Amino acid sequence: MNLHAKLLDREAAGRPVTVGVIGAGKFGTMYLCQARLTAGMHVVGVADLDVARARAQLKTVGWPDALYGAASLDDAHAKRATLVTDDAMALIADPRVEVIVEATGVPTAGIQHCLAAVVHGKHIVMVNVEADAVAGPLLARKAKAAGVVYSLAWGDQPALICEQVDWARAAGFKVIAAGKGTRYEPHYHQSNPDNVWDILDKYLAIKDRKSINPKMFNSFVDGTKSGIEMTAVCNATGLRPQSDGLHFPPATRFELADICKPKADGGTLEGEGVTEVTSSVYRDGTDVPHHLALGTYVVFEGETDYARRCFKEYAMLPDKTGKYAALYRPIHMIGLELGISVASCALRHEPTGAPSAFRSDVVATAKKTLKAGEMLDGEGGFCVWGKQTSADISLDRGLLPLGLAHNVRLKTDIAEGAALKWSDVDYDAMDVAVRTRREMEAAFGRQNANSL
Repeated sequence: MNLHAKLLDREAAGRPVTVGVIGAGKFGTMYLCQARLTAGMHVVGVADLDVARARAQLKTVGWPDALYGAASLDDAHAKRATLVTDDAMALIADPRVEVIVEATGVPTAGIQHCLAAVVHGKHIVMVNVEADAVAGPLLARKAKAAGVVYSLAWGDQPALICEQVDWARAAGFKVIAAGKGTRYEPHYHQSNPDNVWDILDKYLAIKDRKSINPKMFNSFVDGTKSGIEMTAVCNATGLRPQSDGLHFPPATRFELADICKPKADGGTLEGEGVTEVTSSVYRDGTDVPHHLALGTYVVFEGETDYARRCFKEYAMLPDKTGKYAALYRPIHMIGLELGISVASCALRHEPTGAPSAFRSDVVATAKKTLKAGEMLDGEGGFCVWGKQTSADISLDRGLLPLGLAHNVRLKTDIAEGAALKWSDVDYDAMDVAVRTRREMEAAFGRQNANSL
């Protein structure tokens, strides 16, 4: 509980934590909103391919014009102002920048930026969980070898789940399951950027449809983002995917310990030590009351009669048997909370969650019957969605990572619901993301021979 004090020390010393932000989308912009107001923190530069958009975003979140009017990186440092640029690599190469926030959401870009940050001795906060799902374990290993921190992004659900898992284990509890909530119905796996509005209009009042990217929003709807985020959690915590991926059981906040426990004990999970995402919608389409659609949770076991009695006495949301209990966080604040990761990396040299092994993967799965010659359009698109899968299964079957299923042409027909393989697509073996992924596969190999 001393990050704020450490930031104040840096402020008093005239040495604020220096930050470079890459990507001025929603997440990055939410962080910038609070970074300006955080003592001991200086955003030296914001890099985005659309400089005009980045400037507009800063204006939207209340930055005075003069604050982001730096003419160069030298000017930004001298005046404690911010340079807005389209040159992310220049920002990474600046020796005075301590922490890079990668918030582009593009796997290849995230991998490139992370590798460059490691070479230049920068801590990296990987908001880009899409890149983490493709090659995070290798990127974290490279960062550690270089003496810098690779971290998941506080405010995003994976980092918050990692914290809850760590809390439970540090308190001596066995973790049974961990995850988040979302809105899910089985047919969502076929949603695409055109028909996603039929789903969004039921629960989001978006008056200006041009204000959001339907392809990005669709990745949350079609199950892909859940697979990506739970893969990040598995690779960081040691939890495992279930053998058939996520099942999205409906559950209220108060049913978590009953629903997210093993089937052998009356729950829905095939075993303990796994990830699961609960749904805020029952299978008949009605809403679940007191749902966890924007929150996170951990379910843990009381291994003694005394602990189980305490679960009840202190209203720890026990299951009906009293054996398990749940802790949940009802919301996540996305980029508004990201400064926790930035400060932790710079001041404690600790990540807020980081991958340690290749346990889980997200594989491209056909939304419809696909024909040879079709060009895949990646996350949130018309062709594929991302299903959480054991890393061992992915390796054994040669399955194609969802993050690399973009702008590649199919060589074979694929049935709806089938997982795509590397051999099904014409990929560029020299692409930096492909090479990094292949390096990770070789470096980690099969890790889960005894997994579910």
